[in-house]
Amino acid sequence: MTQPPLPDGESTAGAAYAWAALGGAPEALAHLSPVVRDDTLAARLPVRALARACVGACALAAAELAALRTGGPVPHARVDDGAVAAAFTSERQLLVDGRAPVTFAPLSRFWRTADGWVRTHANYPHHRERLLAGLGVTACTADADSEATVHAVAARLAALPAVEAEAAVYAAGGLAVALRTPREWAAHPQAAAVARLPLVARERLGGGAPRTLPPPAAGPLLPAAGVRVLDLTRVIAGPVATRTLALLGADVLRVDPPHRPELPDQHADTGFGKRSTALDLGGRAGLRTFQDLLAGADVVVTGYRPGALDRFGLSPDALAERRPGLVVAQLSAWGTGGPWAHRRGFDSLVQVATGIAATEGSPERPGALPAQALDHGTGYLLAAAVLRALTEQRTDGAGGTHLARLALARTAAWLTGAVDGEGAPEDAPGLASGPASGLASGEGSAADAPAGSPDRTHAYDPTDRLAHTDSPLGRLRYARSPVAFTGGPVNWSCPPGPWGADAPVWR
Repeated sequence: MTQPPLPDGESTAGAAYAWAALGGAPEALAHLSPVVRDDTLAARLPVRALARACVGACALAAAELAALRTGGPVPHARVDDGAVAAAFTSERQLLVDGRAPVTFAPLSRFWRTADGWVRTHANYPHHRERLLAGLGVTACTADADSEATVHAVAARLAALPAVEAEAAVYAAGGLAVALRTPREWAAHPQAAAVARLPLVARERLGGGAPRTLPPPAAGPLLPAAGVRVLDLTRVIAGPVATRTLALLGADVLRVDPPHRPELPDQHADTGFGKRSTALDLGGRAGLRTFQDLLAGADVVVTGYRPGALDRFGLSPDALAERRPGLVVAQLSAWGTGGPWAHRRGFDSLVQVATGIAATEGSPERPGALPAQALDHGTGYLLAAAVLRALTEQRTDGAGGTHLARLALARTAAWLTGAVDGEGAPEDAPGLASGPASGLASGEGSAADAPAGSPDRTHAYDPTDRLAHTDSPLGRLRYARSPVAFTGGPVNWSCPPGPWGADAPVWR
């Protein structure tokens, strides 16, 4: 059944849907209240409502676990549109010693093709190399991002149909997605596979009791205190989830391959509260160290393509067998089924495939959401899924390894209202449509979108939601977390440190 859109006044309807998808009891929603603004995250699609819903569900999950850990009442959770808007654009709010990061490399952009548009993602050096290889373009200078190389890529793509360019780049291991309207995406087999997914897929695997957590210490309520999280995620959504768990007291250890360093500014934005280590899981010593870490872990969060980490013994079934009582949270771009399940993907590419870029653009040029909302929204839902699993493990008496799976494309389907069939519970409400929401039904195209762009000339000023701190990376300006509940933390315990510099041990 298609999710019906709701009027903007239903400010908690989206949170109720997300909370139900997380398995939460509906009466808990009485502990959540929104602070609604109409000047944040302006878009044709109901981005503000999506953001509010995802953060609200996460705050409620944190409050619920805090009550369980302390034996007290559930603290009141609050979701403030201003704090949410700042956090959903955290990578744009970041300053490092006064310098604003470059969020997209020169080869990560929209390009004209022979019959439309394509968007590429080439922020990482290996993705850039594969993009050029797929297009048969040789870097024109030692700087692969040079203006000459950009012109060469533009000329090559201008001669190719968009879908042909998409296929060629993906065949080479790169990332490029043809622009599709909502109708074109609805006719694609991957859209059908995504529509059959729940917003949060939840399973219990095998038996086993979770590790006993220490009693909470005095001070702010830290519902994840003592929880050990192995973070195998990259870019925004997964790191946002683990950054949130770190805020709530978890010992988060991010693990990356030494030959794939994270982009420095991206690490600075999402590394708050965490530690970072580099391990080669393909080598005997690195894998042995990782197995030692796994033996003491409570949570494993992964953000790679489905099956990409299975060879290291990190499939859900293998984890359930090796570490019964674990919480496993997995994030993907396109979901676990369908022809694109094993493709790489990022928020910007999912927007292009699913019709969002067409809806937010004009007949002359594709557009984009005012934030990488699929990444951020899914990240907060992923953190909420971990928190709810930790609660359920300790309240239902059944134990077992709890598995949660989320996908950027499924969050996109919720945003656009393009979910029906088995993926949407019969009573699932849609997202609220703001004054500039336009096409919330997912049935439009760039050609029949409302005239003009959403009014972003009076954008919300997030200055009062930002903070400053010294760090090993320099003086940082950053967005504070929007996850708030009575007595909870207001900031991370520490700023980010250098990538890969921490020892692979638990605290």
